[in-house]
Amino acid sequence: MSNEGKTVKTHYVGTLEDGTKFDSSLDRGEPIEFVCCTGQMIPGFDAAVKEMAQGETKTVNIPAAEAYGEYDPARVQRVALEQIPNAEDLPVGETIYLQGSFGQPIPVFVKEKTETEAVFDMNHELAGKDLTFEITLVEICD
Repeated sequence: MSNEGKTVKTHYVGTLEDGTKFDSSLDRGEPIEFVCCTGQMIPGFDAAVKEMAQGETKTVNIPAAEAYGEYDPARVQRVALEQIPNAEDLPVGETIYLQGSFGQPIPVFVKEKTETEAVFDMNHELAGKDLTFEITLVEICD
């Protein structure tokens, strides 16, 4: 039995290697719904749910490469403040959204700001991290 291509609902708790919880559908009180193995979820999560039975709970360890990818230093960029509208308002230590070439929002972490430039980190905040998920397959919808 495979859930590939099926719409499923799961509850999950995601933790880092040190046990810190970074996300939980239980905290929101609503399972997440997605089509299994269509790229809506990180690859390791899809792979875990693919062979699960409705009502089953399991814990999976997902290496960074199958989660949000390895951390890529090339995705950290320095930009001259004069090229940034409202540069004086950049919130260091927070994520802002820049506009991509097709108008889509792109999350960027403001890592640092000096007198002349800002340092933007475009890696996903969980890039380079191995993740653990406790997943419960709540429902197979089709």
